[in-house]
Amino acid sequence: MFDKQQRKIKRSARLISVFSKYGFKDLLARMGKKPEESVPPSDEIVSKGTVYERIRLALEELGPTFVKLGQSFSNRDDLLPPELIQELQKLQDRVEVVDMNVEEILENQFDISVKQYFSQIIVPPLATASIAQVYRATLVTGEEVILKIKKPNVQSIIEDDLLLIKDLVRLISTYSDFGSKLNLKQAIATFEKSLLEEVSLVNERNNIKQFALNFKNNNETYVPIVYDEFSNNNVLCMEFIDGIKVTDKAELINHHIDPARISEVGLRLFVSQILDYGFFHADPHAGNIIVKKDSRVVFIDFGAVGKIQPNDKEIIESMILAFVAKNAHKIVRNLKKIAVSYEIPDERRFENDVEEVLNFVHSNSLRDIDTQVIINKMKDVLKDNHLYMPDYFYLLFKGISLIEGVGRNINPDLDVVKSLHPYTKKILSEKINPRKFLKGGMEKFMTFADNVDEIPKELRSVLQKLDDNKFTISSEIKNIEKTNNLIKSGVVNLILALILASNIIATAIVLVSESGPSLVGIPLAAILGFLFSVLLLVIIFLRISRK
Repeated sequence: MFDKQQRKIKRSARLISVFSKYGFKDLLARMGKKPEESVPPSDEIVSKGTVYERIRLALEELGPTFVKLGQSFSNRDDLLPPELIQELQKLQDRVEVVDMNVEEILENQFDISVKQYFSQIIVPPLATASIAQVYRATLVTGEEVILKIKKPNVQSIIEDDLLLIKDLVRLISTYSDFGSKLNLKQAIATFEKSLLEEVSLVNERNNIKQFALNFKNNNETYVPIVYDEFSNNNVLCMEFIDGIKVTDKAELINHHIDPARISEVGLRLFVSQILDYGFFHADPHAGNIIVKKDSRVVFIDFGAVGKIQPNDKEIIESMILAFVAKNAHKIVRNLKKIAVSYEIPDERRFENDVEEVLNFVHSNSLRDIDTQVIINKMKDVLKDNHLYMPDYFYLLFKGISLIEGVGRNINPDLDVVKSLHPYTKKILSEKINPRKFLKGGMEKFMTFADNVDEIPKELRSVLQKLDDNKFTISSEIKNIEKTNNLIKSGVVNLILALILASNIIATAIVLVSESGPSLVGIPLAAILGFLFSVLLLVIIFLRISRK
């Protein structure tokens, strides 16, 4: 505990030093922090750039955690001003290669003799990043692998930095006019969760396995094999992929691979990750996509993924259908459903803003539209109307923009919207599928039946009195006969609704049992039950609309 406190004090001193250097002494003073006397005058640095440039430079100097913080906020147009967003998008990791004794690390982590399992480990590293370094190696059985090894002390450094960042955000929110206007608490919590998942190599291993399970029957992609016996939270051993960088058009053609097809496959795979599984690669840039020489597309580096809950996935599907149908009202309704919170000042203006985006898309040639332009317009709509979306929503924006950029690099005619067409057909067919209709209907009417059970005792008493012909009204009411007829009609409608609910449940049971004669794979009794349910729905609707 004492060691952890010492580390935090040391990092705090470093943060104060860097902030002072880049001209934020006033802010530090308002926070009650005294800049170190050894810090050189910041006048020269301050005069060379805007406040936003200095924020970027300070983050770069503070190290990997702060750089990743800036990168994660570089797509949060809803929180930060455009000038700061532009600077954050320039952030680059200052990555230095760390000397590692790979054999010693493997022996300590897995209690093995490296020579028994590895015939070769190549040093220096194949790649280095802020969290880990990647080495190429060969197993004694001949398989070529890569070893992703976490840098020493990186876990404790990140944990200390996260504590500092939370302290810093609290102070900025308290003492800065700009910071007090932002709702940073949730955004920082999301960043912390994402970074801790990224630094966990066990989490990355599980992500790879989940991706492999999702696409096990897909012949357009390939997922590297993970070697569990040499993998833990500090080391990840997986198959080395000998392939071509996705944007190397000349090399693709040299291996008789059509770049246009690869661009379409990559985009199709990413859309499938979102709409089929709700589990998608959060950073599909060119460096994370490789093409095998048999033309299969390989996604690598699953440290960060986006996850969409099933209910939200259905809402996104509905939004896609509304987008194709140019239904602004339905898009607005679904955006409100999916938002974490919203404070829409003017509902009519919000719908008009969405309508403008739809008109822009549908009035232009889709091949000529940069998806990033559409995304930026949609972000502006969300920001102007004070909608705060879940974090995966912004990862979706980022991922679609990246994958389209990769695709258009090798195929300028790539049409993003065209790739959605098969999914719109699939979504429509699923929505009108009798099985899904009956399942949804059963759930809704089970809820309805529960609600009927919750009818207050007073109303049940009224119904009982009606049934016993004891219902009386003590005061004079005009048109009493019409009133009685209306009440009786309401009771009949309620009874019909209960019959409908019972029929749907019975039909669902028959459907699941798959017993008796069938038609196109669906039990005949279930089809008849479905038709009877539709008939009852029509009768109830006509009775209600007539009254």
